[in-house]
Amino acid sequence: MENLQSAVSLHNGVKMPWLGLGVFKVKDGDEVVQSVKSALKAGYKSIDTAAVYQNEEGVGQAIKEAGVPREELFITTKVWNSDQGYDSTINAFETSLEKLGLDYIDLYLIHWPVKGKYKETWKALETLYKEKRVKAIGVSNFQIHHLEDLMQDAEINPMVNQVELHPLLNQAELRDFCKEQDIQIEAWSPLAQGELLENAALKEIAQKYSKSVAQVILRWDLQNEIVTIPKSVKEHRIIENADVFDFELTSEDMDKISGLNENRRVGPDPDNFDF
Repeated sequence: MENLQSAVSLHNGVKMPWLGLGVFKVKDGDEVVQSVKSALKAGYKSIDTAAVYQNEEGVGQAIKEAGVPREELFITTKVWNSDQGYDSTINAFETSLEKLGLDYIDLYLIHWPVKGKYKETWKALETLYKEKRVKAIGVSNFQIHHLEDLMQDAEINPMVNQVELHPLLNQAELRDFCKEQDIQIEAWSPLAQGELLENAALKEIAQKYSKSVAQVILRWDLQNEIVTIPKSVKEHRIIENADVFDFELTSEDMDKISGLNENRRVGPDPDNFDF
């Protein structure tokens, strides 16, 4: 993990950058275009969007305008809950691809484990993968029991599970399970939607390394082998979030941060959502 180009090999050999830019709640049009262009200019290679964010067109425009060779980029998008099912997932994929203006997606995810639907949805992802229209397939917000259920019938195991993960919700059990199954864990909302930035223990650790609290949390992710995708629309913050490759947290500080866990979510519960 030396820089923004450093990547983990997924279980099919595809390389996924350890750190990327998330664009959840970033408005389509100028806001998302500038955010993505700032990230690409700063050396980011991984951009994470989703159909439901309604900003795939802006992400696509930024990719086009930035002029970074396509093969250097790692683009993730996700199928939304109302599009789950076999045929509707294939159609949703075509729509996302068109909006992004791309020939293929690097990582396509099932956004939430919609009961009674995610297995059919997964079959569609397997088809897209076999047709080489996506480089890797995975899930988002899946708990252990969802993964076990999915893998009973899956031909191809998920390569990634993207979940809410931060020091207040460190997902230790899920991380261990995914590691055993060779599923790469990825953190959304790594900063707990900003809730952690005023945490006294984290501020103390940050001071010690002359880093920001955000940088300390993102470094904790990386040292735990968690792919992380902090979101920001401010160029200085996008650059700052990436400046985490020049220091290392001691094992004592790593443990202190892990000890902040309260199993507390800032987002919806994957076992109890209604959208």
